[in-house]
Amino acid sequence: MNTFRLIIQTVDGQVLDASVQQLICRTIEGDVAIMAGHCNYCTAIGMGQARITMEDGTTRTGVCIGGMISMHEGECRLLPTTWEWAAEIDIARAQEAKRLAEHQLSKPELSEEERAHETARLQRAEIRLSIASLSQQKR
Repeated sequence: MNTFRLIIQTVDGQVLDASVQQLICRTIEGDVAIMAGHCNYCTAIGMGQARITMEDGTTRTGVCIGGMISMHEGECRLLPTTWEWAAEIDIARAQEAKRLAEHQLSKPELSEEERAHETARLQRAEIRLSIASLSQQKR
């Protein structure tokens, strides 16, 4: 199988630099699959699951939220605002974030900006919990 170089870099540091077969992640336009030979491409990342098929055929899953993805001359750079490997998600923390966001959203006096912030917090928590749950089912 053909491979390409994938670099995942967050503000906290490098997450991955490896030769991979495929990357599937959510962009603001929907899911995209990147494989060797993909045309040059650049877009904003949405909020969702990312699946990486490693060179040896194994699959790794993570939560990928915000940022940019680019494919340029055979090298893919994924620059998410937030990245967490599925196996490393703190489920208790995600459940607490969900609970707090739901509590805040129940308040009728929230401004539009506060409501948008809490809605995004709720979405991030739900995505983390969903991906953690899928990861545990595969074990």
